[in-house]
Amino acid sequence: MNPTLTARMEKLRTRMAETGTDLVVIGPSSHMRYLVDLSPHGDERPVLLLVSQTYAGLLMPALNVDSSRQHTDLPFFPWADAEGPDAALAQLIAATGISPIAPSIVLDETMRADFALLVLDALPGAKRRFTNDTVGYLRSRKDEAEYALLKASHILNDGAMKAGFAALRDGITELGVAEVIANFYKANGATTQFISVCFGPNGAFPHHHTGDTPLKSGDAVLIDIGGRIGGYPSDMTRIGYFGSKPEGFDEIHDILDRAVEAAIAASVPGAKAKDVDKAARDVIAAAGYGEFFLHRTGHGLGIDVHEAPYITGTSETVLDEGMVFSIEPGIYLQGRFGQRLEEIVMIRNGKPEIFSDMPRDAVVTG
Repeated sequence: MNPTLTARMEKLRTRMAETGTDLVVIGPSSHMRYLVDLSPHGDERPVLLLVSQTYAGLLMPALNVDSSRQHTDLPFFPWADAEGPDAALAQLIAATGISPIAPSIVLDETMRADFALLVLDALPGAKRRFTNDTVGYLRSRKDEAEYALLKASHILNDGAMKAGFAALRDGITELGVAEVIANFYKANGATTQFISVCFGPNGAFPHHHTGDTPLKSGDAVLIDIGGRIGGYPSDMTRIGYFGSKPEGFDEIHDILDRAVEAAIAASVPGAKAKDVDKAARDVIAAAGYGEFFLHRTGHGLGIDVHEAPYITGTSETVLDEGMVFSIEPGIYLQGRFGQRLEEIVMIRNGKPEIFSDMPRDAVVTG
């Protein structure tokens, strides 16, 4: 196992001791990628990583063992279709050395329900919870290697965003701009994570599906995009307009920029996630647009585009060094336009640092 994965496993075992956890059970998910850098074929055949204080091993369908051995030196407990996984799982549980009597176990909340029930049936009486105070706790606190990967991904995303706005011309469709952005990712060794291009009134739908709407003068333009390179994604939203400026555009842009700044200022170690949400929401409410801010202020970002911490009005999560999350307030005016400004920040060296180098100024084209 490489040094990074060894360190992560050691940190996990420390958290397990601190939280009284006997066993962590992980399915084929981003949690598994984080811990052992393995992304096994996922179907209805159970695949599980089990970690105790003294042992870690993998339940694996026999037909996938050889390919998986190329990526990890952890022991495998293979099972064949003709036999089923029960016996192999029993052997793996025995190898972990845990007591089968009422152990405290953590289950991967993203695994299939039938995988989880397989484990619970094998450990009747287990006290169970999800990963938020073990694997989730560790994943929400990025190290310097993850910082470097996230920074590189976001700098590349700046280029993709600029390419998208540079492609604006009369009559081009949202899908046409999305194609330009996707081609930029591909040409620069990244994969497309998501692309949302919204012209005119379509921007008032927070999760608009990019379509065939053509661009015309006077349209506001909202672009929310993310690519993935080096295993880590990016995420950013910028706004602008084509040709003539829509009525009220500058007012909304100014409110949102101030909301972003307020939320960034609130993003310090020891603050609660709900304090960051409130900082952004208060600016928008004071300007008279509170009812048009329709969603939370942000979400965590790491291996997954959406992961802990979540920046909501009710979240009691205490912000800590290494946490990475979006700040993305929006104002959505049906029939006119919507605006959202989004930055991804990391609490680093005791203060929030923005990954993107692209200004939040409105992009004017045409």
